[in-house]
Amino acid sequence: MSKMINMSLEEVHSTTRALLEKQGFNEAHAQSIANTVTAAERDECRHHGLFRIPFYVNGLKSGLATGDKEPTVSDLAPAVIRIDAHYGYSNLALERGDHLLADRARQFGIAALVINHCHSIVALWPEVERLADRGLVGMSFVSASPYVAPAGGTKPLFGTNPMSFAWPRQDGPPFCFDMATSASARGEIQIRMRDGRQLPEGWAIGPDGKPTSDPKQALLGAQLPFGGFKGSALATMIELLAGPLVGDFLSVESGEYDTANTGTCCGGQLVLAMDPIRFMTNGNREQQMAHAEKLFGLILAQEGTRLPSDRRYEARKRTARHGVEVPQSLYETLQALKSGKADGSLNGYEGDHLLKQTTAA
Repeated sequence: MSKMINMSLEEVHSTTRALLEKQGFNEAHAQSIANTVTAAERDECRHHGLFRIPFYVNGLKSGLATGDKEPTVSDLAPAVIRIDAHYGYSNLALERGDHLLADRARQFGIAALVINHCHSIVALWPEVERLADRGLVGMSFVSASPYVAPAGGTKPLFGTNPMSFAWPRQDGPPFCFDMATSASARGEIQIRMRDGRQLPEGWAIGPDGKPTSDPKQALLGAQLPFGGFKGSALATMIELLAGPLVGDFLSVESGEYDTANTGTCCGGQLVLAMDPIRFMTNGNREQQMAHAEKLFGLILAQEGTRLPSDRRYEARKRTARHGVEVPQSLYETLQALKSGKADGSLNGYEGDHLLKQTTAA
């Protein structure tokens, strides 16, 4: 294991923002990416935190992603907002659409945010958690590059295709989950490869179509959907919601677009927001929230249970006091990017896009 370096959350944010601006992102994009990277590190979701910074830079340097385009907003219908990200990263587009989506949900009871032409390497819980903090119910869907074989198959077709959901709570942080429809997130395999750790059974198959616990072989082969045909069906649903429904790429088309093997997916995203009180006749919000709390209480009454995101919320308290631990190798990469000594080529940085380049060579 690499030596670990401690960074405060303030240092995570300032380092991220400074290095992104040094590498060519404008202030707005650098700020929005720094916000989401810091949130991921704060909640110890490391495969969406600082680990992803070289991927952002590589996407920009490849010319496939933009770092200076302002997302543009239009209406597709009274309750459907569209944002064109102009091939920038989704972070800024999501921030720009945040309050607009919430306002429409309060106005109409339910509203949708469609994001087109965006690169996405972020967790999906931040946008739905923000909606729940406003008293709304949120859902988010996005496809990815083709990494996952359909149930029964052996060739990558789906992205990890995550979805997230958040429900507001009056006396605590939201009930919130963010889950891939694959057996694991892509970043979990990449981090295990970096750290020299094996994979659990059922995560992936190698290029030969046989089960593997070797992260490198998994990245060269295919990930597996969770729950077999059930996970495969959910992955298909998300392909349709984030692709044909919103007029954007399927995962396999995103992979074809990524000619530089940047490791970042490009396509569409769908975010839904609902105002809970608008779904009841003569609704009483306190009664409605209390009814949900009954369910949460019954879950927690059983020994060994927890609610989704409980570990993230505990991590949030811990990292606010003690900061985060970052592998020295990653820390040095970040400092090189911040100083401008690194050019964003990611030579020596362990990601599956490098495996593809090595294999092609």
